[in-house]
Amino acid sequence: MSTATTYRTCPRSGLQFEYQAEWLIKANAFVGVVWLLIGGLLAIGVVLTRWPAVHWLQAQTFYMVLTAHGLDMLIFWIIFFEIAVLYFCASTLLRCRIATPRIAWLAFALMLIGSVVNNIAVFRGASSVMMTSYVPMMAEPNFYLGLIVFAVGALIACFVFFGTLVVAKNEKTYEGSVPLVTFGAITAAIIAVFTLVSGAIILIPTWLKSMGVIDQVDPLAYRTIWWALGHSSQQINVAAHISVWYLVAAIAFGAKPMSERVSRTAFLLYILFLQLASAHHLLADPGLSTGWKVLNTSYFMYFAVLASMIHGLTIPGAMEVAQRQKGYTKGLFEWLRKAPWGNPTFSGVFIAIIGFGFLGGISGVMMGTEQLNMIIHNTIYVPGHFHATVVIGTTLTFMALTYYLIPVLFRREMIAPKLAQWQPYLFGFSMYFFALVMMGAGTLGVSRRHWDMAFQGHALAYEWPGAAYLMMGLVGIGGMAAIAGGAIFIYVTVGSLLWGKRLDRGAESPRFTPVPRAAPTVVAQTYGSAGFAAPGTFMLAMVFLVAFVLYYFINWKYLSTVWGLS
Repeated sequence: MSTATTYRTCPRSGLQFEYQAEWLIKANAFVGVVWLLIGGLLAIGVVLTRWPAVHWLQAQTFYMVLTAHGLDMLIFWIIFFEIAVLYFCASTLLRCRIATPRIAWLAFALMLIGSVVNNIAVFRGASSVMMTSYVPMMAEPNFYLGLIVFAVGALIACFVFFGTLVVAKNEKTYEGSVPLVTFGAITAAIIAVFTLVSGAIILIPTWLKSMGVIDQVDPLAYRTIWWALGHSSQQINVAAHISVWYLVAAIAFGAKPMSERVSRTAFLLYILFLQLASAHHLLADPGLSTGWKVLNTSYFMYFAVLASMIHGLTIPGAMEVAQRQKGYTKGLFEWLRKAPWGNPTFSGVFIAIIGFGFLGGISGVMMGTEQLNMIIHNTIYVPGHFHATVVIGTTLTFMALTYYLIPVLFRREMIAPKLAQWQPYLFGFSMYFFALVMMGAGTLGVSRRHWDMAFQGHALAYEWPGAAYLMMGLVGIGGMAAIAGGAIFIYVTVGSLLWGKRLDRGAESPRFTPVPRAAPTVVAQTYGSAGFAAPGTFMLAMVFLVAFVLYYFINWKYLSTVWGLS
């Protein structure tokens, strides 16, 4: 097969983009942002309906809008963008051609067709089955068909990514082992294969049932296998956005990982243990043994948590070490005060790291505890938790990366740089607030999926405490502020592509420049002799630990009041 292609060296970043890979990254990232826009518009309907004082949409419309919002945000926006990240981590970071460009374009076409078919089925109004689409509640056949076609396309894209790694190895475009960011992307792709195959395994029989070809799909089997898709799709996000965090630490500070070996081990723990955390969605299911539930939630899940804790320490730690080497050594936090807070790529990532750890991480582990799960699981606390992980962790990270890619990949000057500077703060902190008050409402028992918490007009109305209405009102305000932050992001990014000043293409050449072997990190060579290499990060970790312990205690206290036994 001909390998004739051209490589463009970006004058700003020094990155080399192979011609086909560059277009594939652009196409996937752009379509991802279009789904983000659609999901964001749908979010307005969801937020204004759950806000009790506004209560905008009727039940039927609300469930249709909520179904589309969940799928467009968690599946379509994020996986399209992740495929772009995979191609970037393989082709651009390893400076090699994409393995099979035609098959990669086929994958893109399948993903695009699948996502559109699924949305049409939802908006026709007969498929308001929510993202979980539990049987025996059935949607139109095209609802499932769209998801299956999309999953097949994404699966093919993952294999193109693996093929590109083989090309890089065979053509010796890099020395030694793959860079850590690419290693993280490999983790994401391995989890993605597991996730997408699980989705196909359970959605194909469901699709056949919706057409009347088979009589039934066992609801217990459906839920168990579906959560291997539903929860693990979030694990692709975790591996992908953590890879981006390492990348941004290198871009913003020239930071190297504190210990490559430790960081790579943490990624391996994800592959082995992250999927098992999906057990916390199945704790009330009678079909799974107590022993299995205890093993998964009490032991295996903590290996995955350990991996996240390692990344949560090593990424800010690497930033701190790099800053201290530049002379920002006063006190514990001068390195952080003097960080480039005006750069949206850095600020977006740092806000994502803190929010993902404190809000998403602590609440996730708490919900993974069987006894606590029972009192919280069917409340709006759960969406509060996954907005902290998916939106603050993944979406904000991908937004931050996009600010870096606009001049480097799309070769456009950013329009409205001041707006871009403020956007991560508005979006990130609104989401912090939104997730917190949602969890607060959930702790008071507000239900997760009911369109009207007040049950107005029903014979058996439920009298909520005033605090529950207050919390849901605050959810509405926080949600609208976050949507405004999302709108600014869309305006700045799409506007930059349309009206931004064109930038120099940079030099083109028919050959790649091999990636040199990375030198080991200074910290890794001298650890133990210089005391703490990153005391500020250690302090932040201690604050995190105290928050964790206190939050656990509060929730056990809540649990103790459920049964009035003294």
